[in-house]
Amino acid sequence: MILHDLTPGMHPRRVRIFLAEKGAVIERREVDAAAGANASPEFRTLNVLGKLPVLELDDGSTITESLAICRYLESVFPEPSLMGRSPREAARIDMWTLRMEYELSRPVAEVFLHTSAFYRGRVEQVPEVADWARSRALQTMAWLDRELADRAYIAGADYTMADIVAQCALVLGKAVGLRVPAELPNLARWFAAVSARPTARA
Repeated sequence: MILHDLTPGMHPRRVRIFLAEKGAVIERREVDAAAGANASPEFRTLNVLGKLPVLELDDGSTITESLAICRYLESVFPEPSLMGRSPREAARIDMWTLRMEYELSRPVAEVFLHTSAFYRGRVEQVPEVADWARSRALQTMAWLDRELADRAYIAGADYTMADIVAQCALVLGKAVGLRVPAELPNLARWFAAVSARPTARA
């Protein structure tokens, strides 16, 4: 297997942390997105959308979208479980993973898309969209702080894919001034804990 990667990217970071938690090592190839390598005809044979990450399998087929890649890797490297052992546990983790995807990760990504120098000239940047997304992300952080009042991790007692999605979102958030507010102690405690994991810098 080959992971076509982008070191600073939020979604590729999810896959690297996931693999690190598994103790799994696969070949990694960095794609120079800043130079437009992901838009080349060659790369688009791997992912027609030109996005990263991409997992290339031994038979030459590919899987794109970080959550789908991690679902595949969970079956290849089942220990430790990050996506649930029983149907009920898997459904609960999926529920929280999707909540983190839609309610936190996407708003943070919209702030980055509409404010960062990286995307200037690449896409139409709309300041009003960034303002709305920033507000939405802060609302989600406040809600998540309340949820974390009585448990260690987002989906329960154990670190899971839901934590990885939220963790990577907040790492990107720091780059656009979306830090955990001081008045959210439970979220701050959780973020400090996941950031201290040996896999956090994967």
